[in-house]
Amino acid sequence: MSEVVQETHQEFWRPPVPASMGDVVVVQEALPTMAEACQRCGTEFLVGSRFCHTCGGRRREAVSPETRADAAVVANLWEQVVARVHSFATGLSWEKVGSLMTVPSWLRYLHFHEIKRWVGLPTASLIAFTIGIACIAGALLVGLLTVKTFVDWQAIQFYRAEWLLGATASFVAGILLKKPSGN
Repeated sequence: MSEVVQETHQEFWRPPVPASMGDVVVVQEALPTMAEACQRCGTEFLVGSRFCHTCGGRRREAVSPETRADAAVVANLWEQVVARVHSFATGLSWEKVGSLMTVPSWLRYLHFHEIKRWVGLPTASLIAFTIGIACIAGALLVGLLTVKTFVDWQAIQFYRAEWLLGATASFVAGILLKKPSGN
C-alpha cells in the first residue's frame, strides 16, 4: 500500500489510486466479478431472481447435466411410488377396511356431540373450552424443558405465562359465547 496516494480527504471513500513510478503506472488486472449479468441488457440479476428486473430477460439456469440427470431419476422414482400408492388405494374398499378395524365401545363417549350434550355447552363455548384446556396442557408441558441458566428459567416462566394467558382468554371467550339460561 506504499504506492497509494497518501494525502486524500477522509470524507469521501475512494479506491486506492496507485502512484505513478516515473512514466510507468502500476495497474492491477481486474478480476472477473461473481455477479451474473443479463445477456440482453448487461444488468446484474437480483439475488434469487429468475428474470432481469430491467428488461425481463430470463436468467440462465446453473444446473449441471449430472444434476439434471439425477433429478430425472428421482422424478421417475417418485412417479412409480405415486402410481403404486394410487393402485393400492383404489383397490381398497370401505367394507374391507371396516372389517379389519374394531372400535372400542367406550370411544363413543369421545364424540364431539356426546361431550356437548354431557357438558351442556353450545358449540362455540365448547370449542373455546377445548382450546383453554389445550393451553393449560401447553403450560404444563413447557415445564418439561430443561433449564441450565437463570435466563432459561425466566424464558420458560414467560412461555408458561403466555400459555396461561391464552387459556384465560379462551375461557373468557367461552363464558361470553355461552347462551344465557332461561332461569
